[in-house]
Amino acid sequence: MKKNNPYYSRTEKDSLKLTPEEWKNVLPDNLYYIARQKGTERPWSSPIEKIKDTGIYYCAACGNALFTSDTKFESGCGWPSFYEPVSKESIIYTPDNTHGMKRVEVQCGRCEAHLGHVFEDGPPPTGLRYCINGVVLDFEKAEEARKQYEDKDNQA
Repeated sequence: MKKNNPYYSRTEKDSLKLTPEEWKNVLPDNLYYIARQKGTERPWSSPIEKIKDTGIYYCAACGNALFTSDTKFESGCGWPSFYEPVSKESIIYTPDNTHGMKRVEVQCGRCEAHLGHVFEDGPPPTGLRYCINGVVLDFEKAEEARKQYEDKDNQA
């Protein structure tokens, strides 16, 4: 569970349906703006874009697993890019015809947070580029995750 966010869980899979006010009470302003108001962060502003470590990327609003590091690639677009989500259930696809463009918005499969968009100009094997706002991503190194599980085993 994230500090001040009782809805954040990396194990819970049930869908989250909260009011805008409930989200506003638990998310930092920058995360609320992007996740709930479909904002966009400035390109090349996210430290997530530079991460090269092995691990998993989670939704920063609810903790849902979204992408693994082995599907991340450097696209040159200014936002973290991936060619495939963790699972079919981890992402929701929604038509987005705003700003005079025809795009496909991607949202978190658990809490419906706005993540970014998916384009058909990515690398093999999928040919897709999930262009994701770094603000909506939490990253956990594989080594840190392994250590947490070992610590739990030792406490049992």
